[in-house]
Amino acid sequence: MPDPDTSKPHSARFWNYFVGGKDHYEVDRQIGDEIKEIFPGLVDVAVTSRRFLGRAVRHLAGEAGLRQFLDIGTGLPTADNTHQVAQRVAPDARIVYVDNDPVVLAHASALLTSTPEGITTFLDADLYDPERVLEAAAGTLDLSRPVALMILNTLGHVADHDQALDLVRRLLAGLPSGSHLVISDSTATSEGMIAASEAYNASGAVPYHVRSIGEIAAFFDGLDLVDPGIVQVPEWRPDALGPADPATAAVDAYCGVGRKP
Repeated sequence: MPDPDTSKPHSARFWNYFVGGKDHYEVDRQIGDEIKEIFPGLVDVAVTSRRFLGRAVRHLAGEAGLRQFLDIGTGLPTADNTHQVAQRVAPDARIVYVDNDPVVLAHASALLTSTPEGITTFLDADLYDPERVLEAAAGTLDLSRPVALMILNTLGHVADHDQALDLVRRLLAGLPSGSHLVISDSTATSEGMIAASEAYNASGAVPYHVRSIGEIAAFFDGLDLVDPGIVQVPEWRPDALGPADPATAAVDAYCGVGRKP
């Protein structure tokens, strides 16, 4: 495994810094602190997006009865990763994580834990090759049965929106009826978020493109949206039993969960 490049910020390490993780370097903290000065609300985006993941997985493993999760764009491990949340609800849940980032792959062993009844695996594969992702995931998941396709805070790395739509549609095409799509992402819904995005992209890191609410909603075309639909991340089924989100719900990040008919 090559040594990490610590001369430029890295998206997974940068996000890890914002959600309170430990896997980041000075260059990531510097751009993180710079962006906090420009737009303090990005910390709320990171925290509330992570909590949305937990609520969505609990719903899918519980009320929706899913036992298979395909999490693409894994990022660096923190607390309450997809497999931990899912297997607390359903110990027999199977989770496949997918990433091809060397920084993330170096930490993959931290995700390779599981209940005795379930399975957790990690694939070195690329979002830009959906058919390969599905082929590899089929080694662990039964793709004739419903799967939760999780793509959280990842699609912004795909600059072209039409290409991002195509990648999601190709992934969904390989999954059966009853599968669910889960997406959350930062949105260009305030001047602060747009300025933060521009500062991050100017830092030398791999660019991340924030989209409109309508563009986020377009990923769910043809799916049956689970209530409450496309909403800001703190507004998706707030959980009185979980940690409280920041006082304001007006974060520049939207999410949704949709079921494939």
